[in-house]
Amino acid sequence: MGYYVKVNNVNIYVEDLNPESKKTILFLHGWPANHNLFEYQFNKLPQLGYRCIGIDTRGFGKSDKPFFGYDYNTLSDDVRGVVETLGLRDFTLAGHSTGGAIAVRYMGRHKGYGVAKLVLIAAAAPSLIKRPGFPYGIDQETVLQIIEGTYNDRPKMLKDFGDRFFFQHTSQAFSDWFFQLGLQAAGWATAAVARTWINEVLFADMEAIHVPTLIIHGIHDKIVPFQLGEIQHRMIRKSILIPFEFSGHGSFYDQKEKFNGLLVRFMES
Repeated sequence: MGYYVKVNNVNIYVEDLNPESKKTILFLHGWPANHNLFEYQFNKLPQLGYRCIGIDTRGFGKSDKPFFGYDYNTLSDDVRGVVETLGLRDFTLAGHSTGGAIAVRYMGRHKGYGVAKLVLIAAAAPSLIKRPGFPYGIDQETVLQIIEGTYNDRPKMLKDFGDRFFFQHTSQAFSDWFFQLGLQAAGWATAAVARTWINEVLFADMEAIHVPTLIIHGIHDKIVPFQLGEIQHRMIRKSILIPFEFSGHGSFYDQKEKFNGLLVRFMES
């Protein structure tokens, strides 16, 4: 079922499946999509007894789309507001890409409030872009081109982004579906989050993670290079890194059976 939670006067959309279950996993989607990115997890995991909660980040999907508030602090505060409103305890927090970055900031800023385990899926952390002293990630110029494309021809930018997202072949119908997820976002939110990739880093937040952490990263990822997953593994003491050998940025679809099975084993361990 779907409903809204008001956090700091912003209505955050929440999809909540199998709410009677005590085994909860909270999903934070990647840019520029929404909770529907995890459709192939929501199809399966509730059948296995799990409560699956998907949040639409402000500015994306069905959530309100204010003009401001797309820094990691605010986005993680939105998550905290949902967690408190729903009374979540001892849950698994799973974040993909930018959602992974938000999850990392949540762990640092909110001291992992309520989180028993963490799953980072191609997470854009500790920095998506290369910086002085950090020669990993993508070039800043690539992000600036995404921002420019968002303001000048957002549909083309989204199509180009989608073409690089998956490693496995996808049907044209699937590509069209994925494209529509991005169109549901606000243009200003799409650009603002991309600007946050440049403006913020998550090194201190990474060091504040002390819960068991599963890191899933496709070795063919063209959006968030696999090297970042290796760095996350080195920085988080209680982490395991599982390379997905036949996946790009969307391991949850590229290898969905392996992905779902791994999630279940991790949550039951």
